[in-house]
Amino acid sequence: MPSNSIDSAGTILRDARTRYIASQREEDGAHGAFDAELRRTGRAPRAEVSVSRAAAPADIADLLGSADEVVVRSREMFDGDRLVQLASTYIPIDVAEAAGIEQVNTGVGGIISRMKEAGYDQGDTAVEDVELRPATAEEASRLGVAEGESVMTITHVGRTAEGRVVEVTQHVLGKGWRLRFAVPLV
Repeated sequence: MPSNSIDSAGTILRDARTRYIASQREEDGAHGAFDAELRRTGRAPRAEVSVSRAAAPADIADLLGSADEVVVRSREMFDGDRLVQLASTYIPIDVAEAAGIEQVNTGVGGIISRMKEAGYDQGDTAVEDVELRPATAEEASRLGVAEGESVMTITHVGRTAEGRVVEVTQHVLGKGWRLRFAVPLV
């Protein structure tokens, strides 16, 4: 089955074709896709996580369909000591409470597994928008790039089969990433 890999130069291949499949993100007790992917390649994944409640930025509120306060899971994600990604996840409070994901450690499979257990299964499709944009001063400082230098961002939107958005995650990737997708040709 396709999987992420890391080459000798440290470039991380993020394979979107399989990363959210439960068996992949829960493999060997992993706490989500990133953890499983890096472990699978023999690396040492690490995440520094903070959880709070706050108003979502306007673009996230639009995706969530609500300007209500949300649970925010902010993560600095490392390959060993190298910070490779910043990720912020925005979750409606009722979903976060039902899924029990306001603590730092969300267990095997991470928040997507906890949401599924709570009846908020994201089904078999997620939408991810990828774009380049200038790094903010804070992002530049944390990721070791120049302010204004282009960073790749991925906005992941998870919906239930009924169409409710239960998660929006914004990934900001440091240097050394390649993305792989598959699309139907019929």
